[in-house]
Amino acid sequence: MLIVAPDDPCAPGPRALLQDSRAMMLDLFPAEDCYGLTPEALTAPHIAFFTAREGGAVLGTGALAVMEGYGEVKAMFTAPNARGRGVGAALLRQIEDEARARALPCLRLETGKGLDDAIRLYERDGFERRGIFGDYQPNETSVFMEKPLDDSGAAGAI
Repeated sequence: MLIVAPDDPCAPGPRALLQDSRAMMLDLFPAEDCYGLTPEALTAPHIAFFTAREGGAVLGTGALAVMEGYGEVKAMFTAPNARGRGVGAALLRQIEDEARARALPCLRLETGKGLDDAIRLYERDGFERRGIFGDYQPNETSVFMEKPLDDSGAAGAI
């Protein structure tokens, strides 16, 4: 059974998966376009970090960074051998639940062009493309998305 719960990003299982994610991103994109956080950065007080586990195996990671006026999805990664099993969707639900519990009006994220499975997951979950936000730098590889969480509809997408 898949269990999604808060976890320590510096523990061996999550750290290994985060390192795999970083290596994959560096293979696909220029280093300056890779915005992933280190395991240590994911322990910051404004970040809620989660893993999806089955038995003792860490199958996926995801985090909510609480920003001023929104929540940001960070560290989303599913182990290659666990893809297509609902791991990403389960993590995304947990992140959204956490954001709603904190009364955040919307979720935003940055992902990469060509990460089609991830983009489809986000679109199925109600995310729509938007313009650049936060401290991100303009580049040719990023895709920015947003999902409103309040009942008023749009959360200010541009």
